[in-house]
Order: sequence, then structure tokens, then C-alpha cells
Amino acid sequence: MSSESGRATTFEDLPQGVLRGDRRALARAITLIESERVDHRAAAESVLAMLLPHTGRSIRIGISGAPGVGKSTFIEALGMYLIGQRTRPAVLAVDPSSQLSGGSILGDKTRMERLSRDEMAFVRPSPAGESLGGVARHTRDAILLCEAAGYDVVMVETVGVGQSEAAVAEMVDLFILLLAPGAGDELQGIKRGIVELAELIVVNKHDGDLMPAANRIAGEYKAALGLLRPLSAHWMPEVHLCSALEARGIGEIWRVVERHHEAMQTSGELDRRRQDQTRRAMWREVSEALLSAIRVDRGLASRAEELEQRVMAGDMAPGQAARLVVEAFRQ
Repeated sequence: MSSESGRATTFEDLPQGVLRGDRRALARAITLIESERVDHRAAAESVLAMLLPHTGRSIRIGISGAPGVGKSTFIEALGMYLIGQRTRPAVLAVDPSSQLSGGSILGDKTRMERLSRDEMAFVRPSPAGESLGGVARHTRDAILLCEAAGYDVVMVETVGVGQSEAAVAEMVDLFILLLAPGAGDELQGIKRGIVELAELIVVNKHDGDLMPAANRIAGEYKAALGLLRPLSAHWMPEVHLCSALEARGIGEIWRVVERHHEAMQTSGELDRRRQDQTRRAMWREVSEALLSAIRVDRGLASRAEELEQRVMAGDMAPGQAARLVVEAFRQ
């Protein structure tokens, strides 16, 4: 169970605070890894290196869906169910960022008030900034920190803006696509690529007058999934109904998550998938590091800006400009 005492006061104290399950220490550690300050980046790498042996034991779930489908209500219902099962959930909710302040604007702690108050849970909204599709650049590191703090399930909620689904699918074990009747989620309204990423589709708001529409949408997606090639040879994607508002069907969905995790573990695919994800993450970090090095070097930055202007003016092809930037970097 989490402890609120013994708040870490220095970066050196953070690893032990995280391992104790101190939620304040965990929040500070995530803030540290999100920082772009050079000295903070070095400290963040040190903290992660110390905690890495204590990671990898959680179930990592990505949850996405268009605005209005009830993602926060669903996540809170699932989180409270898990707490009832003596399972500790962590939620990393990637918020859209204010273009003026750069801060989160949705306030997931307000939208998940019950879950946020429970000492067995951890809810962390993070500004998406300029990251692809609203997935914070350091969300993967935040998942590792939550695992080191002893959380059994880590859920990553995306803003559901299209590109974020592919980004979050590359850092979780199971990607859940949440749909709702009457919210523009009819079959023709969902891109095929997003559906192909989902290994579990959940139709929410299966209650009241919306039940017939929810049943119809669930049937449409079951038929559609039969035409798509599954991501894994060891798991066929499933479609399930629930009412997050009434907390109905949540237990069944969790049992599906457990079956999926067991299938991935038994087949060895879980380890292979995570290894591939970390490999991809490393090369993304290499790209980010190279871009950062170019931006902070005045000469390189000036040269890159000059080439950028030529590309925009149509005087040079992007590939040629990129090659010249790399050559300037290597000199």
C-alpha cells in the first residue's frame, strides 16, 4: 500500500521513495523525467537506471477513444474494480496541452476524483506538449517508474486524436479501443488502422435507451474484426459491452485482459513484444538526441534553418537538405 510519509527531498532519495510506494516521490520522479533541463536529464537517467531492475511486472494497458466515449469514467470504474480485487492501478492520462502555458487542460484528477483519492491508486495527468498524437515523450519512462513503485496495472489514456493510438500501442501489452453509441463511432467513422491496433474493443454506455444502439455497434465490429488480420497468432481480438457509469461489465472486461496477458506470457510473445518496443524506443531517443544536439549548436542550427528555408521555397529537395544537415553535424 502506498505511503504518503517520508517525502523525498533530493534526487538521490527518489529511488528509495519510489520503491517504498511513496506517491509523492513517484510524482516527483515523473516530473524529473519530463523535465528538459540538462542537469535534470542526467539525474533522471540515474534514477531510471537504479529502478530498472524493479520494473516489468505490471500489465500495461493503452486506452483510447474519441472524446465523449467516457474514457475517464471507464478507467475510474476499472481502477476501482481492481482496488476491490486488491490490485493496485496507476493511470497515466496524457492531456492536451495549452498552447499558451504548455500545461494540461483536462484535469484528469478532477475527472477521476474517487480513484485519485484512493491511496492504492496513482493518477498522473501529463501535458502532451508537441509529442506525436498527444502521447508524452516520456510516458514509457513513467510506466517503468509506476512499476518500480509496485503498481500491478498501468493504464495509459490517450487524447484520442488519431495519431496517438499508434504511439501508445508501442508501449503497452494490450491496446483497448473504447466506443460509445451516438458519439460518431459507427463503423464507417473509425479508421481501419486504429481498429487493427486494438486487441480488445469495448462498447461503453450499454445502458438505458442506448442499449440497442450499443448492441448494434458491437455486432458491427465483431463482423468487421473477422475481416482483419489479428496482430498476434495467439489472440483473436474481442468485442465486449459495458456500462462504466453503472460499473456493469467491468469485471468481465478485466477477465478478458487477464486471459490476454496469460496468452501472451505462455506463448512468449509478451517478452518479444516488449523487447521490440524497447528497441524502437531507443532509436526514437537517438533521433530526439540528434535533433536536440543540432538545435543547441548555433552553427548547426543556423545551417539547418538556412536549408529549411530553401526546402520551403522549393529550391532543394528535403532528402538533400537532410543529408547536408547530417554532414554538417559530422564535421
